[in-house]
Amino acid sequence: MNSVHDMGGMHCYGAVVREVNEPVFHAEWERRVFGMFIGSFATGMFNIDQFRHAVERIDPAHYIESSYYEHWLEGLLTLAKEGGVLTEEELQGRMQELSMEEPQC
Repeated sequence: MNSVHDMGGMHCYGAVVREVNEPVFHAEWERRVFGMFIGSFATGMFNIDQFRHAVERIDPAHYIESSYYEHWLEGLLTLAKEGGVLTEEELQGRMQELSMEEPQC
């Protein structure tokens, strides 16, 4: 496949740059997304091909502008909505709740 989702190492897109001593997670939310992936995958909510397909359906412009674990989160949200686990209304409601909470230090 030649799409925005498979650009790493392709000609004209530059080298894949790695951080020196890069941590597995740059923020706590990334760790949580990884945990959600493992839990969802382990329960059979989706298989790896379905997950990859969900990530590949991310809008190309958004895909380029977003991080690795944002791709995972978008894929998980897509599969949860398509599988009837989560509705868009529930997601929007929870996002509203979180935006009103005090930041945790």
